[in-house]
Amino acid sequence: MKNKNVGYLISGIAVVILGIVFLFNKGLKDIVSQSCTHGPTCSMYETISLQTWLSVAIAGIILIIGLFFIFSKESQKIVVKKIKEKVEVKRKPLDYSKLDKEEKVIIKIIEESQGTIFQSDLVEKSQFDKVKVSRILDRLEGKQIIERKRRGMTNVVVLK
Repeated sequence: MKNKNVGYLISGIAVVILGIVFLFNKGLKDIVSQSCTHGPTCSMYETISLQTWLSVAIAGIILIIGLFFIFSKESQKIVVKKIKEKVEVKRKPLDYSKLDKEEKVIIKIIEESQGTIFQSDLVEKSQFDKVKVSRILDRLEGKQIIERKRRGMTNVVVLK
């Protein structure tokens, strides 16, 4: 919502509160006039007056806040464009002779995705179950070929 619309909404609420306060004030005065035997010198009239002025002051503050929003300037939006530059990462060539068949499959999938992939995507693409992929990644991490980084509820697998 824009500031002006919020201001109108808050101002409208303040006016409604003022109307309710004066209705209650009239009702309370009617009740006190019927029940109090002291007449206009009854202490309840002072209490009603104090409560009314306090309620009017609160509604007035709300109205001032609403007017502030109506007449305040809209803040200007600052648009920041992020420019992504492709950075080529030089990795040392992997020695595939030290990897077993399942590890080679996992490494190929990671390489096809530019060296970074979510572990859940790796499970989908390799068609291995989650446990098997996790164990293979444990072995590859032990050999310092990959690194897993925690991202929310999943891991990101990155070639070193």
